[in-house]
Amino acid sequence: QVQLVESGGGSAQAGGSLRLSCAASGYTVSPYCMAWFRQAPGKAREGVAGVDGGGITAYKDSVKGRFAISRDDAKNSLYMQLNNLKTEDTAMYFCAARVVRSGGSWNDQAEFVYWGQGTQVTVS
Repeated sequence: QVQLVESGGGSAQAGGSLRLSCAASGYTVSPYCMAWFRQAPGKAREGVAGVDGGGITAYKDSVKGRFAISRDDAKNSLYMQLNNLKTEDTAMYFCAARVVRSGGSWNDQAEFVYWGQGTQVTVS
């Protein structure tokens, strides 16, 4: 049974930082595409950052230069460092995983097979 468990969310002031973690079980993160999505109240869920099996990353324009996605194969985990947070970053953040190594669209939710339960980020 695959499980993705996010942690690291919380409250931060504008300009502050948080680090999100996604621990995987029943699934090996290293060869596959993974991503972080977020959903703000009353808004559609959107892709924030993705990484493919080769380590190539992609970001939503509004977070480029502020957020950084990474993967620790030894810990079988996905991370995202959130710096210079803005109030518009407030959302529930989800970790998601595909079962392909590359290709497709990094932020197409339909391509992601496994999802975590989410961790809340609130910026004031």
